[in-house]
Amino acid sequence: MAVAEAKRDAAEARLSALALPQGGWAGAARAEALARLRAMGLPGRRDEYWRYTDPSSLVQADAPKASLFDPKDEPMAFTGFDRVKVVFVDGVFDPAQSDDLEAAGVELLSRQTADIHWAKSLYGVLETRGQTPVQRPLAALNSAAATEGVLIRVTGRAAKPVSLIYLHKSETSDAMLHHCVKLEEGAELTLLENGPAAARFNKVLEVEVADGARFHHIRTQGRDHERRAVTHIFARLGRESLFKSFTLTANGVLTRNEAVIELTGDDAVAHVAGAAVGDGDFHHDDTVFVTHAAERCESRQVFKKVLKNGAVGVFQGKILVKPGAQKTDGYQISQSLLLDDHSQFLAKPELEIYADDVKCSHGSTSGAIDETALYYLRSRGVPLRQAQSLLVLAFLAEAIQEIEDEGLAEDIRARLESWLARHGQ
Repeated sequence: MAVAEAKRDAAEARLSALALPQGGWAGAARAEALARLRAMGLPGRRDEYWRYTDPSSLVQADAPKASLFDPKDEPMAFTGFDRVKVVFVDGVFDPAQSDDLEAAGVELLSRQTADIHWAKSLYGVLETRGQTPVQRPLAALNSAAATEGVLIRVTGRAAKPVSLIYLHKSETSDAMLHHCVKLEEGAELTLLENGPAAARFNKVLEVEVADGARFHHIRTQGRDHERRAVTHIFARLGRESLFKSFTLTANGVLTRNEAVIELTGDDAVAHVAGAAVGDGDFHHDDTVFVTHAAERCESRQVFKKVLKNGAVGVFQGKILVKPGAQKTDGYQISQSLLLDDHSQFLAKPELEIYADDVKCSHGSTSGAIDETALYYLRSRGVPLRQAQSLLVLAFLAEAIQEIEDEGLAEDIRARLESWLARHGQ
């Protein structure tokens, strides 16, 4: 009882520091989210799904200070691609730096200019569904308090990728963004995300993928090392639809990425992948929950982490197969490459199956660089640092292969090579 009371007190303290939005087209959904948050309270280390990650800096009233990062000559991600740019500075939409939103070939609106429309039936809906069976209070906080974000509705194949760019300009910024994406039947969209966003960042992305639609999501998190972030993806898939999400994380003192995916239509496919590279005071947590609620669906979870100098990686992944979800194909792999004796990887893979005709597997491993492979490369004249980098990239390859667009995949590889070169690996 005392723990529950402390969690509710923490929620009230956090809310007291916010200017909560009132009314508007999302007013009812925000009020419901606020009620849910006050009932559950904010997370603490005693919560089962926070046992490996300390949420205190994510829930305290004021954002911890985060120094701004000087990228020098390092280009931002995706600069070489034809895309529609939507820019946020410390969580605030910046129309001056953004492209014409009509150029995307889809219905793309900022939250500030939107009126009541299709988003009213989506905002907060998937987040609410994602609160069962595991409570996700920081997502409820976002639904209750976020005033910025984009609303994207796709009725065909988008002419260009939509690129969300998050710039960090204030050492004390505390940003919340809530995006809603709706793909109608047979539609297709590529969504790109990059940038540190703020000193502390809380983001929710709700994605409705209708029958036969295809959604591709590629994001990079990095550059500012002192930033703290918690992100949530809530997705629901219709019949014969496709959902693919890949995340590259480099730097960041604390990052927690949650993904809650529901396969509700037969023959749907959902792939969630991530590659993380961390050095020193780096804590990275991937928490994934995939629910199979239809027949002949496929899911893949592929997560790789490279850790050195005391960095910490966490993976919590679950596959739930509901009764009647026959012919399910669920695959889950989480692996870490520990480059010293001080780093650690904490994993909690789970399977919960209530159907009898399924193919599900999970595995989790930790290890060092293969000395035999390293010796092979060195014996053929490859310098030590280059040989180590080649083996690290080979280790991460399975996650990067989840990106269908080879150009985007190559951009991710180049950024990893740059990180390895800077960090002496």
